[in-house]
Amino acid sequence: MSTLTSIQAPAAVVMVRPHRFTPNPETAIDNAFQQPAAREAALRIAQAAHAEVTAAADLLEAEGVRVHLFEDHGERDTPDSVFPNNWFSTHPGGHVALYPMHSPSRRRERRSDVIEMLKTRYRVQDVIDYSGLEPDGLFLEGTGAMVLDHVARVAYTARSNRADAVALERFCTHFGFEPLVFDTADAQGRPIYHTNVLMCIATRFALVGLDLIPDRRRAAELQARLEESGREVIALSAAQIENFAGNALELSGREGRLLALSQRAHDSLSPAQRALIAQSARLLPLAVPTLEMAGGSVRCMLAGIHLAPRR
Repeated sequence: MSTLTSIQAPAAVVMVRPHRFTPNPETAIDNAFQQPAAREAALRIAQAAHAEVTAAADLLEAEGVRVHLFEDHGERDTPDSVFPNNWFSTHPGGHVALYPMHSPSRRRERRSDVIEMLKTRYRVQDVIDYSGLEPDGLFLEGTGAMVLDHVARVAYTARSNRADAVALERFCTHFGFEPLVFDTADAQGRPIYHTNVLMCIATRFALVGLDLIPDRRRAAELQARLEESGREVIALSAAQIENFAGNALELSGREGRLLALSQRAHDSLSPAQRALIAQSARLLPLAVPTLEMAGGSVRCMLAGIHLAPRR
């Protein structure tokens, strides 16, 4: 396994540790992965979520991934703040993007202290803020709405009300990506709310729920584009997608590349799939069952930092 850092696999991440976590009723409308929380269980759920983020951050640090851990004490009423990858992204060359969010509560997740930390610790040339598109009803929820191939410069995007075509075109023009847009549908015919639930692009492989792309020709085109980039395509079943197997992120650790994913996602993979992944990245399962109640998993928890650190 190569120990070289990959442009696709960041060696540092931003995480947010919640103190009042709860599944967000505002986002449950179009997130079929979400589970409702009983009112009387609120304190227990918040404590469990806090502990899960703490343990995940500690494990990543132990593997040599640099974790910038921010606290959310709940004053701003931001139940989904544990998923920071939706409101900002970072890019080689010193570029940062801020995104327009679909739910009003999620717009409050944007934090100036996170951006100031990036400017202080890393080389940041510019910050492009798309949040002004929100009053026009144009939304693009970061690397949840887009799964980015940083090598081939393709922004894979599942159509949804969280991925507007106009906002996507602006991002791709500014950041030099080609948009590749496709429709998705679950067993009930509903669109998948975020692309990063459906697919993960790593350095040498890609995990994709091809069965959830109803247009078979479009699914074949997507697979071909990934294979053209030199990646092994590992097809995930609808059941594996429901278990968040697509919601993973490749990272660069001290001893090589890691695939961070939830324990639930890891357990849903077949031995053959795990073996394929292990050829280029060691699987790192993280136990986050409480956080998954909110309809996201490990990839959503990790905002990768693709910036050069300051000396």
